[in-house]
Amino acid sequence: MSGQAAADRAFKRVSHWIGGAPYAGSSQARGPLFDPATGAHSGEVDLATVEEVGLAVSAAKEAFPAWRELSLSRRAELFFRIRQLFDEHREELAMHLTAEHGKTLPDALGEVARGLEVIDFCCGLPTLLKGGFSEQVSTGVDVYSIRGPLGVVAGITPFNFPAMVPMWMWAPALACGNTFVLKPSEKDPSASMLAAHLLAQAGVPAGVFNVINGDRIAVDALLAHPDVTAVSFVGSTPVAKRVYETATAAGKRCQALGGAKNHMIVLADADLAMAADAAVSAAYGSAGERCMAVSMVVAVGTIADDLVSAIAERIPKLKIGNGLDPGVDMGPLVTREHRDRVASYVERAPSEGATVVVDGRDSAPEQGFFLGASLIDNVTPGMDTYEDEIFGPVLGVTRVQNYEEALRLVNDNPYGNGAAIFTRDGGVARQFQFDVQAGMVGVNVPIPVPVAYYSFGGWKQSLFGDRHIYGPEGIDFYTRSKVVTARWPDPAGSTVDLGFPQTR
Repeated sequence: MSGQAAADRAFKRVSHWIGGAPYAGSSQARGPLFDPATGAHSGEVDLATVEEVGLAVSAAKEAFPAWRELSLSRRAELFFRIRQLFDEHREELAMHLTAEHGKTLPDALGEVARGLEVIDFCCGLPTLLKGGFSEQVSTGVDVYSIRGPLGVVAGITPFNFPAMVPMWMWAPALACGNTFVLKPSEKDPSASMLAAHLLAQAGVPAGVFNVINGDRIAVDALLAHPDVTAVSFVGSTPVAKRVYETATAAGKRCQALGGAKNHMIVLADADLAMAADAAVSAAYGSAGERCMAVSMVVAVGTIADDLVSAIAERIPKLKIGNGLDPGVDMGPLVTREHRDRVASYVERAPSEGATVVVDGRDSAPEQGFFLGASLIDNVTPGMDTYEDEIFGPVLGVTRVQNYEEALRLVNDNPYGNGAAIFTRDGGVARQFQFDVQAGMVGVNVPIPVPVAYYSFGGWKQSLFGDRHIYGPEGIDFYTRSKVVTARWPDPAGSTVDLGFPQTR
């Protein structure tokens, strides 16, 4: 096969999944797909019309009654098959992530594993959906509560975790008896299409799970559709706020997870090597394209010089390249435009008064959308490097004199996704977890993503809504309660009583 023929064969088109089968979009609007490691145009993704979004919602609505009626035991049995199939295809899922997002294959496999944890949690759905019962609350009267599904729910997911974040949504949603319409990022949609095939193979009925690829047109259509009862979203804060306000104004339940500016406080008594290793791992993993990435190190007191030196010493040891190559630590960014935007922060940092200790632009491969790891010292509030969510391999260091000043930086920040402290002092660590205003807290753990039986979510401008994603709060989000008050005929008879009901 010639090189051109191989290239033509590799060029792919990604469309939709509606009503249990692939659906070739009728619109001529398509978005480009790229291989971030080479910069090559690798395919196209169909961008859904309003009408195609309507078809997906209609398919989900039609499938809802039968899916809701399926017994908990049968649904749990089905979830065990889903878990097995996704486990068997974890490497295939990971390959899609590396090909379209650019993260290394080991990192992609880790993403799939964290998604599988949520499916594991949902396999216990009979226990998760238990209600409560109170006998004899009044003479001959019992009261009990029932958890029920909402109906058709939608998920709108980001480019940086194209397998895991959708699993965080559709797994609990389906487990609770809802039907689902997923709108993944148009930058890396293939993992969601593979998920649709695997769910169908497991036996999920047609229409229960649907995938609509698209851009803002598809998002707005989902937010406006009267048959969509709830929306889950993960993305930037400005978009999260708009999604939340639009969805709730339309009477929908909404959880919208936004951006982050995660701080890692390092006290003078911290284990220096441990803190430096953690900072490098958490700042530059997945090229910094994580909402839980550490983007600011807050060095407290005398540890600052040694900590900056230790981080700088580790950066040249990072191997940058194609995520499929063995031994690569960091792959490319997702698009050329995003790479250039991230690099611009490094370029203008000196003009703001910061010090570029390591310039990642100097170590970036020329081919593809690469940017090396950058370290910027003497970053202070008010600088763009401090204020903005850069979402790339740029780590800033802010120097403060004491714990109180460090805590104030974290709590004054408009974001509240995650925060970490590195110290040997248990008392200070406990005080930090009490004081800090963030939804996820790490003590000598730089990326404190909760296990699946807790819930993931931030505070302040990092979350719009009152329920976090997956775990117990995810079950709450995808269900609503019904309270039944029951009394059966009494042989002694009954009487007319127009008074307000009282327990007796």
